[in-house]
Amino acid sequence: MVRDDESSKGSALKSSSSQFDLFDDAPGYRETPRATPRRRKLESPPTPPGWDDKEAAQRLEQSGRYRILRKLVPRPIIPRAESAFPNLALLVDTETTGLNHAKDEIIEIGAVAFTYDNEGAIGDVVGSYSGLQQPSEPIQAEITRLTGITDEMVAGCEIDVATLDALIEPADLVIAHNAAFDRPFCEKLFPTFASKAWACSVREIPWTDLGFEGNKLGYLVGQSGLFHEGHRATDDCNALLEVLARPVGEGRSRPFPALLRSSECSRVCIYAENAPFDMKDHLKGRGYRWSDGGDGKPRAWWIEIDDEIQEEEFRYLRTEIYGWEDAEPLTIRLTAFDRYRA
Repeated sequence: MVRDDESSKGSALKSSSSQFDLFDDAPGYRETPRATPRRRKLESPPTPPGWDDKEAAQRLEQSGRYRILRKLVPRPIIPRAESAFPNLALLVDTETTGLNHAKDEIIEIGAVAFTYDNEGAIGDVVGSYSGLQQPSEPIQAEITRLTGITDEMVAGCEIDVATLDALIEPADLVIAHNAAFDRPFCEKLFPTFASKAWACSVREIPWTDLGFEGNKLGYLVGQSGLFHEGHRATDDCNALLEVLARPVGEGRSRPFPALLRSSECSRVCIYAENAPFDMKDHLKGRGYRWSDGGDGKPRAWWIEIDDEIQEEEFRYLRTEIYGWEDAEPLTIRLTAFDRYRA
C-alpha cells in the first residue's frame, strides 16, 4: 500500500562568496568560514541497579494515570511442520510508485505467513519475505517521502519470485490492509495471487465496534498498546499480525476471527444503473460509490453488501430511486476469491 526522506531535486547551492550581509562593512567578503559544531550523540542513561522495566510499566498503568506503549517485537519464525494449527494465511503489504496499478509499479513487497485454526485462533509465524524492486522510471520525491525508499536503495534490485511463490502457493487466505489497493498490484506482478481468497483488514473488521478510533494501521497499533519503528512493508505486516491477534475492548474480542468470518461469507455488488441524476446525493449518502466504467465495471453507482440484506437494498432502490416496483438492478455475487480484484 503507498505510505505511510524527502529529496529536493534541482536545488542549486550557492557558495559563501556569492552571499553578503547588507549590514557588513565588506559585503561579499568572508574570511575562513566558521566550522559547524558537531552534535554530541546522546547516550541512554545507565539502567539503575535492580530496575525492572516490566514491573515499572505495570505500576504506571495500574496507577490509572499512564498508558504505556510497548515496542513490537516480531514473532519468531518456525518451520511449518512444527505448527499445530491447520490453516495458513499470508499477510501482504506493498510499496508502489503511485496509486494506479495499470501504470505504476511495486518497488517493495513484504509478506508474513502465519498459521491459524478454524475458530480464528492465531498460531505461529512460519515464513517471511521482504524484497525491493527497481522500477522502470526514477522514484518521485513524494513517493520517497511517503515510503522512505530511494532510487539508490532499489538500484539493481529484483524481487525473488520463486521465494515469494513458495509462501503464496500453500496459503488458504491472503490478507492486506486495504486489499482493493494491494490485490491488483500483486496479481499484475505475481500471477499466483490471482487464484487465492483475499480479505481486507480495513473493510472487513468492525474496528469502531471493537473500541478503535480509526482503521489506519498507525491508530490500530497505538491503541493496541504497541509501537513499531519504521513503516516498511514487512514491518507493517508484523504490526498488523499483532493487532489481529490481541484481545481488545470490554469483551476482549480478537479482530482476526471477525475477519475470518467475513472472508467466508459471500457478498453482492449492486449497480444502480441508469439511476436518475438528481438521486446521486441519496445514493452517496447510503454508501454507494461511483464507477466511471474505466476499470471494466458498469458505469453506475454501486455498493457491496452482505448477501442477506440484498432484498432490503432492492426495496430501497425500487421505491426511493427508480420508483418502479419491477426494477431489477444488476447484481454480481462475490466471494473472497473475487473481491478486491481490479
